[in-house]
Amino acid sequence: MILLDAGPFVALVDADDQYHDKCVAALQEIREPLGTVWPAFTEAMYLVNDLPAAQEALWEMLLRGAVRLLPLDLADFPRMRQLMRKYVDRPMDLADAALLRVAEREGIRTFFTIDRKDFSVYRLHGRIRPTVIP
Repeated sequence: MILLDAGPFVALVDADDQYHDKCVAALQEIREPLGTVWPAFTEAMYLVNDLPAAQEALWEMLLRGAVRLLPLDLADFPRMRQLMRKYVDRPMDLADAALLRVAEREGIRTFFTIDRKDFSVYRLHGRIRPTVIP
């Protein structure tokens, strides 16, 4: 599985986004299933709040199963908090912390994100460099 961050989520549904072409091209090469977490989905919905058609497209991606919404529960929160404290200098947002936590929990190492600057610094389990696409 590949974890989808908010940036590409938006770029895929907004043809005017500066990363649209790059993300569409990357998506065409992906063979693994895509997953995300509710904070990344929430961020994406917020970023396209002035584009109702884009919001509908985001809903459709979840509802038709193109992107799987992975669960977060109370047991995940301490690690998310720890990650946000560790990367406070970035600063790490809730969506990134949730994605990293799910990656650690599920053994996922690949992220579909346009946030290469931050994800090149983050480490899974404190030592493993994630793979970032595009």
